[in-house]
Amino acid sequence: MGWKAAEKLIRHWKILRGDNVMIIRGKDKGESGLIKRVIRSQNRVIVEGKNLVKKHIKQGEGHTGGIFSIEAPLHVSNVQVIDPVTGKPCKTGYKYLEDGTKVRVSRGMYASGAVIPRPEILKERKKPRPTSDGPKDTPIEHVLEKTYDAKAGIGMPDL
Repeated sequence: MGWKAAEKLIRHWKILRGDNVMIIRGKDKGESGLIKRVIRSQNRVIVEGKNLVKKHIKQGEGHTGGIFSIEAPLHVSNVQVIDPVTGKPCKTGYKYLEDGTKVRVSRGMYASGAVIPRPEILKERKKPRPTSDGPKDTPIEHVLEKTYDAKAGIGMPDL
C-alpha cells in the first residue's frame, strides 16, 4: 500500500467528503457507506467501514504491534453517489437554479433528477482558522494605513 500518484488527475470532482455512496466494483460491491476521506492526488476515496485490509504493524515506543484491519482507498470510478429519492447509484451533474445557485443533481438511467444536498461535514473545517493573532500577523492598524497618494506625491519612489 505504498503511495503512488495518479497518471491522470480528475480536474472537477463530483464526489465530496461526507457523500453517501455505493461501491459498484470490487469485493464490497453493492454495499453503501459514507466517504471518510478524498485523496485527490491518487484519484481515490476511503469509504467508512468498507474495503478492509489487514495491516501488520511492528511494535514501537508508545504503541503495541499486531495485525489490524484498516480501510484501504478505492478508486473514484468504483463508487457512485446514491440518489436521495430512489436510493440507487447514479451519476452526478451540475445545474443552476432560478436564483443562480449552483447545485449537484442526480442524472443517469435510474436517477430522479433531484438535487443532491451538500454534506453537512463540509461546513466544519478540519483545521480551524486561528482566532488570535500570531507573531507574524500584521496588525489591522498597519494594514489600513494609507501610505500612497498619487495626487499629493506621497509614497512615490525617487527615480
